Amino acid sequence: MKEINISIDQSSFPSQYVSDSKKNTKEFGLQIGQAIQYEWFKKDNGGSKFYNQWDSFHKLRLYARAEQSVGKYKNELAVDGDLSYMNLDWTPVPIIPKFIDIVVNGMADRLFEVKAYAQDAMSAEKRNQYQDTIEEDMISKDLLSQVKNDFGIDAFNTDPENLPANDEELQLHMQLNYKSSIELAEEAVINTVLSENKYDDVRKRIIYDITTVGVGCAKHEYLPGTGIVTKYVDPANVVYSYTEDPNFNDCFYWGEVKTTHISELLKIDPTLTDKDLEHISKSSSDWHNYFNSTQFYDNSLFNNDTVTLLHYNYKTTKKFVYKKKGEKVIEKEDTFNPPAEMMEERGFEKVEKVIDVWYEGVMVMGTNIILKWQLAENMVRPKSASQNAMANYVACAPRMYKGNIESLLRRMVPFADLIQMTHLKLQQVIQKVVPDGVFIDADGLNEVDLGNGASYNPEDALRLYFQTGSVVGRSYTQDGEFNNARVPIQELAKNSGQGKISSLVNSYNHYLQMLRDVTGLNEARDGSMPDPDSLVGLQKLAALNSNTATRHILDASLDITRDLATALTCRVSDALEYHPHKEEFVMQIGKYNVNLLKEISDLHIYDFGVFIEMAPDDEQKQMLEQNIQMALSKGSIDLDDAIDIREVKNVKLANQLLKVKRKRKEKERQQFEMQKIQQQQQAQMQSQQMAAQVSAQKLQMETQSEMQIAQAKAGFDIERMRGEAAIKSELMQLEFQLNMQLKGVESEALKSREDLKEKAKSDRISKQNSQQSKLIDQRKKDLPPINFESNEDTLDGFDLAEFEPR
Repeated sequence: MKEINISIDQSSFPSQYVSDSKKNTKEFGLQIGQAIQYEWFKKDNGGSKFYNQWDSFHKLRLYARAEQSVGKYKNELAVDGDLSYMNLDWTPVPIIPKFIDIVVNGMADRLFEVKAYAQDAMSAEKRNQYQDTIEEDMISKDLLSQVKNDFGIDAFNTDPENLPANDEELQLHMQLNYKSSIELAEEAVINTVLSENKYDDVRKRIIYDITTVGVGCAKHEYLPGTGIVTKYVDPANVVYSYTEDPNFNDCFYWGEVKTTHISELLKIDPTLTDKDLEHISKSSSDWHNYFNSTQFYDNSLFNNDTVTLLHYNYKTTKKFVYKKKGEKVIEKEDTFNPPAEMMEERGFEKVEKVIDVWYEGVMVMGTNIILKWQLAENMVRPKSASQNAMANYVACAPRMYKGNIESLLRRMVPFADLIQMTHLKLQQVIQKVVPDGVFIDADGLNEVDLGNGASYNPEDALRLYFQTGSVVGRSYTQDGEFNNARVPIQELAKNSGQGKISSLVNSYNHYLQMLRDVTGLNEARDGSMPDPDSLVGLQKLAALNSNTATRHILDASLDITRDLATALTCRVSDALEYHPHKEEFVMQIGKYNVNLLKEISDLHIYDFGVFIEMAPDDEQKQMLEQNIQMALSKGSIDLDDAIDIREVKNVKLANQLLKVKRKRKEKERQQFEMQKIQQQQQAQMQSQQMAAQVSAQKLQMETQSEMQIAQAKAGFDIERMRGEAAIKSELMQLEFQLNMQLKGVESEALKSREDLKEKAKSDRISKQNSQQSKLIDQRKKDLPPINFESNEDTLDGFDLAEFEPR
């Protein structure tokens, strides 16, 4: 091994364009370690970047515990460095720990769930198929319901009672109710790994660090004998490349300074000899002395048999070169570069791919000794971006600017110092306060004669004064002159310092209020007595504003949790695909749910996105509960709906579910009202039909009664008519006979008349013929006119005398 060479000489990072074989050498790794060492440990004005930051974090943590140094306060109150006349309690006032505990404990109690979203093509296809199935049921709901009612066949793929009514409800249904088995398996894996590593305790320490020093850090790795490990990392011991990203995503190296017992080095490099360990031990002592590192740990035994190591990861690129001939691919060194003529002649081609990789190394600080340098195993490489590799360290500094980290505690320090000084000044004033005394005029006492021969001395006077409050004195002396000391005892009213005490108390309260103002931790949150004149709503609004002021701390801790969970999904995927004991790993994770064993075994073929779902805070719960109670009071939802809504952790989704439930309930209520109206109409129709039937039956009975009466009347009428008919028949018969007789007479008369007419007619015709003959004879013989008039009163034998009145 090379000689030990303690130095922090200027060093730069090696070139990225060297071959992979060069990157694999320890010389390359040592150059990187020395470059990191130079950046963080070079002395500048007696200090270094690492130990200056370590000291700054250490002082902040002491403030967070109310254990800060009181030297600055003593220097303020000392006169030329002399404190011999002061007897004060220098213990710091524990104001800051109260605020820190409020923030940390309040955020540590916030519940959250790690949600996995399968984003690979296979899972997306399953999700689309499920959505298509729901949509088919939505479109065919009426037809399928009729089939079920008519034939008793349930053709629904989902429960028709919970079937979405429109696209909005469908989207909400997919967010709330759809969860593939592979996503459940992934969430079970993440929660199991975090639980086995006691991540709840790690998260509390991370929140504490973000609140006090402004940055939180964690680490994930895969240990062959242990499995997947997540652990807390002290930010004071971490080194990293310059970044302005609060999530440190663009860092190309990470490191952690660890002080390890020298016997642990053999676990890192078993080839070390006793001589090597002796050299390393000497170099560590020199390192401790060089930086006087014992002062940072308050332990005089710190540098005994210990060594300071730098564990670092470095991000670079690696070129993978393959020789491809037909379907056969052979991996080659990155120096493989055959001529184009050779490749064309032999019928093969060169295929190469460049990806990001991480190297890991361990170096003894202050030396040229490197214990480990190799390509990192089990690198975290997301499937969605295979060229990218995630670092083992996860960190977040929510208030970073130009590499400088700001914390909530750092804002409190100036006012905490003023509060402490005010507290010490208050002690000084209180110590200097003396009780009120009395003035005794001895000459005045000598002139007092009690008259009984008893002596009256100052002791008796004081006893009388303090027991009774009375004073015996004389206005004139024994010589009869005016006694100027006629009141021998007078009370001395001293300055009690009340004004100074009140002023200091006001100053104390002012600085305390300033502490609240700069942090946002108001009385509504820090447990102080609230203003009795403030309304409850205003107090809750103040508490909400206080939560908003420290929300960045909670978000930072959740970002670390999300990045850790994302890294765990990749690590679990690799372990299930490549680990030789993956069956044992599957059984260890799946012991909580046997049904997920198969899905856990297949996790490595899926790709997941991870997000954090926060449980609602008190204010959000209250607002949601108000909406639920208002909906319950109006009957818009029922108790079962309220229970379902309260179980939704996402407030936004809970409110959307509330709106969907209200709309569905309103629709059901309208349908119920319509059914009720229809039932009422049917009942009215039935009652009307019943009334009509009763009326018809009554009418029928009345009709039957009337018919029976009518029939009886008809019977009587028939009998009467029969009697009348018989009488009429006899009368008609008599009339007929009379008529027949009349007819016979008339017939005889007519007959005789006709006979007369015929006879007269015959006579007339005969006479006409005779006259015609005469006329013919006249024309022939040219005779004179013939007069045919007759002197008879009859015409054609018809006697006109018949028409004469009788």
